[in-house]
Parts: sequence; structure tokens; C-alpha cells
Amino acid sequence: MQTGPDVVDVALGDRGYRIHVGANVLEMAGQLIAPVLRRKRVAVVTDENVAARHLATFTASLDSSSITHDVITLPAGERVKSFAHFETLLDRLIGLQIERDDAIVAFGGGVIGDLAGFAASVLRRGVDVIQAPTTLLAQVDSSVGGKTAINTRRGKNLVGTFHQPRLVLADTSVLKTLPRRETKAGYAEVVKYGLIDRPDFFAWLEANGARVVSGDTEATRHAVMTSCRAKARIVSADEREAGSRALLNLGHTFAHALEAEAAYEGRLLHGEAVAIGMVKAFELSSRLGFCAAGEVARVRRHIADAGLPTSVASIPGFDAVHPRTLLDHMRQDKKVRGGRLTFVLAKGIGHAFIASDVEEEAVIALLGEDLAAAA
Repeated sequence: MQTGPDVVDVALGDRGYRIHVGANVLEMAGQLIAPVLRRKRVAVVTDENVAARHLATFTASLDSSSITHDVITLPAGERVKSFAHFETLLDRLIGLQIERDDAIVAFGGGVIGDLAGFAASVLRRGVDVIQAPTTLLAQVDSSVGGKTAINTRRGKNLVGTFHQPRLVLADTSVLKTLPRRETKAGYAEVVKYGLIDRPDFFAWLEANGARVVSGDTEATRHAVMTSCRAKARIVSADEREAGSRALLNLGHTFAHALEAEAAYEGRLLHGEAVAIGMVKAFELSSRLGFCAAGEVARVRRHIADAGLPTSVASIPGFDAVHPRTLLDHMRQDKKVRGGRLTFVLAKGIGHAFIASDVEEEAVIALLGEDLAAAA
């Protein structure tokens, strides 16, 4: 059994960086972070849940490498990705006199990674950020690629920047402390990579996904490494989502609309929304003649077997939601061009593509049939 961390390189020239994946990476965080710092001072941004479980280990490692650090602890939850908390965070960073030669460490899940990364990108016109993701979703997706954002009342991630990290530290051992629901939600983003262009990985997940969700050490490590390699390859080819990187949004046009309607409350986690969205994307693909019904059934079955939702009707409180309300949310999607919705669809498992000519009525019909099940 391997003990040292694996390494994935994100090839972006002078903005390139490494992802370290493995157990107990937090214990060696200081020695991994020190070489990328311009000055040995960081501000650690985290949330209350992560701080209670892992902050002592992380700061001890910084101390062992003589890295001066301040800690800013925020509430946990998606609602922290807001203008109000963004302003609060910036004010505290400025109050700490964080300089351009310092760095911000985003120590938490996707919410902290997005918020702290956004703050780093604009503070003093840009300071370095280091991502130390503590959830499965953040380790396989949001910590890699440099996307930062906050939500608005009109939609998810509508205000943000591209700001690549200097380093990503993915400690798979901390995933054992996650609530089961969080692990399952993160697993949806793992499945995504198989559905985009890696049918062999999806087949591996069909055989081993239960081990990943249950926290098996080696299965989790393999899933995180495979996902990081896949994302690193796509980001290296299309850093700012001018083309193929949009494939990483498989299911997300649906998902972001569902999250907006759910008002970023605890009744729907991002990964749960993505799980539903991927099923809807495959169902829509089948209706439009791109994908065989058997492929749709296979996707739906695997997502359900992982304990994730597969229908809009399953979301609490959505029984009175109208399909056109969700369509209105979709019109705020960042892939919209010339007022037309753009979806990531599929010709089968591992064969995703970008479609910009989907008729709205086809989407309305699909959502209407789903929501009718809640009536």
C-alpha cells in the first residue's frame, strides 16, 4: 500500500501547479507549502466544522515549517458564498495587513475554496491562493482549475474570477470525517468524469463506487487521482472555458437552476443537484435522439445505487415548482449565448458534447413530466 502522496501536474506554463493527493497530507502541509511562498506568511480561511476537526493538525504543520499564520473562521454552508460574507472576509484580510507577497490558504470544502479564492484574486489586485480541500467534491473538482465565485439571489457562481492556485493539497484521510451525505454528494462529481469521456472509469465506478462512498482508502485515492488527472488535462487545454472545458458542466445547467430555486438551503447539496442534473442531461439526450435508452438507465441506476437523488420531484418543497420557473433560472447560466441555452449532452456514456440548439420546449416537457411525479 502506497503511503506518500501522488502528484498531478496542471500544465499552465508559469501558472502551473501541483496537486498532492494522499493520506495524511495535512501533516506535511507546511513542507509542501513553504517552497511556493514568496514570504512565509499566510492567512488560513476555513469554516467552523473544518476548524473543529482539522485546524490544529494543519497549523501545527505550518508551525513546523516556520510559516507565520492567521486564521479566519467563517460559518459553514453554501449561504456563505454571498456578497455579505465576501465583504466581511476582505475586511478581515485587509485588517490583518495581508500583502501581495503573502498567501491565502482556502482550508475547507467548495464553499470556502470558491470564496477564499475569489477574495485572493481581488485583494490588492491579486495575492496567491493555496487550496487545501477537505471534501470529496472539492478535492475532485472545485479546488482544481482556478474558478472562484460567489452566488447571488439570481443564480449560482454568477460573480467570480479565474485565479489559479499555487498548490492543491488533497488529504484523502480527512474525508473519513465527512458526513455520509457530503461524501455521496461529492461522489456525483467523480461520476461526472466517467460520463464525459472516460467510459472505462465509469465501468470501474460501477464495480467500485460503493467502496468510494463507504470511505475505502485505496478506492477513494484512485477515484480522487483519476478525477484530478482528468480535470488537469481539460484545464490545461482550455483554462478559461472557451471550448472543451465546458464539458465539465455536464448536468450543471439543470443543477444550478435547482440550487437557485432551493435558495442554497440544506435541503439540496450541490452534488445532489449535479446528480439529478446528469440524469436529466442523459434523459434529454435520449429524447433528442442522441443517446440510447439503455445508457440512460445505466446512468440513473448507478447514481441511485450511490444513494443520490435522480429526479427533480425528489427535492423537498418542489411539488409546487413550475418548469418555466426552472427555465428562467437556466437563462442565467454562464453558457448562454445570444439568449439561447447551451447544454452538455451525451451520445452515450463517455461521449459528452456541447449543444447550443436545444429547444426550450423539450426542456420544459422533460421537467414537467418529472415534477408531475410530485403532484
